[in-house]
Amino acid sequence: MADNHYDVIIIGTGAGGGTLAYRLAPSGKRILLLERGGYVPREKQNWDSRAVEVENRYHIKEPWYDRDGKEFHAGTHYFVGGNTKFYGAALIRLRRQDFGQVAHHGGVSPAWPIAYDDLEPYYTEAEHLYQVHGLRGSDPTEPPASAPYLHPPLSHEPRIQQLVDDLTRIGHRPFHMPVGVMLDEQNPRQSRCIRCDTCDGFPCLVYAKADAQVICVDPALTHPNVTLLTDAYVSRLETSASGREVTKVHVERSGARETYSAGVVVVSCGAINSAALLLRSASDPHPRGLANGSDVVGRHYMCHLNSMLLAVSRDPNPTRFQKTWGLNDFYFPSKEWDYPMGHISMIGKTDANTLRAGAPRIAPGWTLEKMAEHTLSFWLTSEDLPHPDNRVTVDRDGRITLSYTPNNEEGHRRLVAKLKGMLKEIRCHDHLIPLNAYIPARIPLAGVAHQNGTVRFGRDPKASALDVHCKAHEVDNLYVVDGSFFPSSCAVNPALTIMANALRVGDHVRERLG
Repeated sequence: MADNHYDVIIIGTGAGGGTLAYRLAPSGKRILLLERGGYVPREKQNWDSRAVEVENRYHIKEPWYDRDGKEFHAGTHYFVGGNTKFYGAALIRLRRQDFGQVAHHGGVSPAWPIAYDDLEPYYTEAEHLYQVHGLRGSDPTEPPASAPYLHPPLSHEPRIQQLVDDLTRIGHRPFHMPVGVMLDEQNPRQSRCIRCDTCDGFPCLVYAKADAQVICVDPALTHPNVTLLTDAYVSRLETSASGREVTKVHVERSGARETYSAGVVVVSCGAINSAALLLRSASDPHPRGLANGSDVVGRHYMCHLNSMLLAVSRDPNPTRFQKTWGLNDFYFPSKEWDYPMGHISMIGKTDANTLRAGAPRIAPGWTLEKMAEHTLSFWLTSEDLPHPDNRVTVDRDGRITLSYTPNNEEGHRRLVAKLKGMLKEIRCHDHLIPLNAYIPARIPLAGVAHQNGTVRFGRDPKASALDVHCKAHEVDNLYVVDGSFFPSSCAVNPALTIMANALRVGDHVRERLG
């Protein structure tokens, strides 16, 4: 067993686990990374919209189940780097107000047990680490920052510049979206990023997206004290008789069963799988699931209210990379409505293959190809509220059930209406096309990209599973560092907050290890 004992085991290599590994690697401590998948294969299909978006080439294959027992296939990924391999790399901070209690039309979003100022230095560090391009001061809702971005904002291509100008002309305040890509617009010949139209939702074939594998895991592995095992599925965690420490990590790898141990065990499998692992690890000292005396593990699942809407531009839209702006004018209560609505931005360019899969209604005289040349693809996010019945459960065989009923929907409806009301002014035909024929274009249960909330942190062990350092209240050497720890979902992409928190927890763990 001595060879199988480490100072730290990190389960999962995404935004949380990968970033934590990077933070701990220089410590010299013996670190084992366990990743359920392998590396994303580098192949032409990385940039093929049919393979990626229609055939779901890289999605997980295992079925999950909804609250009625109906099987579905989640849009998530098991690879080194986790879901960051496929994210759109929008790396945006929560607003300062998000850390306090926020009144919504559908209820109250709870306060966090830490303040924005506690996380701010780590936000800055995460932005620099993940090579975020942005511009301080362009977003009127942004919280204060202790340093500028290291990289200039991405330029808008002509049709997007026109859109931004039109929004500004009618009184809105679009800002430069903070994006983590390795683009050098001053030296395009040397630039790692080629500004392609297959970034958001695709793995980067040239390793120019700032994902957790490229930025954190691979550099961590240059340290001789860090080991990565791929295709290593952690079936359960076993504790001492007292239940106060994890003593064994049970792994299934290449058909064999293996056991590892560590002074500190960190779970970072994504909010759904981290909750599932803790629930699978029930034992006599932890009958409801590991670290689950509070009965919150798996509960309060959130994923945002997200809609993907296409507007048909009167002018062609030959833009390759359109995710360069965002709009937070409706993020807070306003004169017209007493509650938050959410955030508007764009997603990657929609091509004919994607349209074909979504089967939108085509205007007479148009082809899918012609429509794709004219689409502007909008992404709308509103906050969903934590509810104990929105939850992850596992059965005896470890199968995952995800029970979720959307809530706080009025703000999202109003946000969609706001976008519809702008269409003529931004030179678009006056109707929005729901992609994927989901009415009204809402991302369905399988869309788990923004998963969070299932192992919440807090100061009260009766109402939370983790303390402020993301250590389990009931287990002295167990930490969770993915989106699970969120007590509320807020309404911007969670990735940067997960990364910043991993750096924060990393400092705490380093201190603990001495």
